[in-house]
Amino acid sequence: MPRPPLAREKVLDAFEAILIDEGERAATLEATAKAAGVSKGGLLYHFRSKDDLEAGLLERLDHLTTLDLERMRTADEGPVAYYVRTSVMEDDALDRALIATTRLAQGGSTAASDMLRETRRRWAETIRPHVRDTASLDLVMLVSDGLYFNNSLDVHGPERLVPRSDELADLIALVLRATA
Repeated sequence: MPRPPLAREKVLDAFEAILIDEGERAATLEATAKAAGVSKGGLLYHFRSKDDLEAGLLERLDHLTTLDLERMRTADEGPVAYYVRTSVMEDDALDRALIATTRLAQGGSTAASDMLRETRRRWAETIRPHVRDTASLDLVMLVSDGLYFNNSLDVHGPERLVPRSDELADLIALVLRATA
């Protein structure tokens, strides 16, 4: 797949950052152009509307999810351990795309909500062959959701909510025993 133009990526990065930092209402075309350091005309060259910007962000999430699924499928530790371990994200591209898409969904975007459900479905389908039943799959998905949620709270809180690496390894071992 050819690399998209740098200006297009800068605009998407700016849109994503505004969504994360200020929310969906603040992510106007004007604010995005300013944050990207491009003219509004430059933005409109790549994205004709806010809907096109949103679609670009959803394409980005879909692409990053595809890359993550490939890493999950080939992880030496196996898909379940990989998924649980990587649920503690720290400002990586996939994390930012997920948060920005969540902001769009919270603002009422059906397309963003659908993409988040599809992303979760794709992760679940990749994990399903590696667990014994639906309850085991639910356990993996919910542990991951809890780690991801607690990680978002842990950033600014006074107490540690996310397990240290040794504790995370113990949690992963427990999940593997419970789902095999």
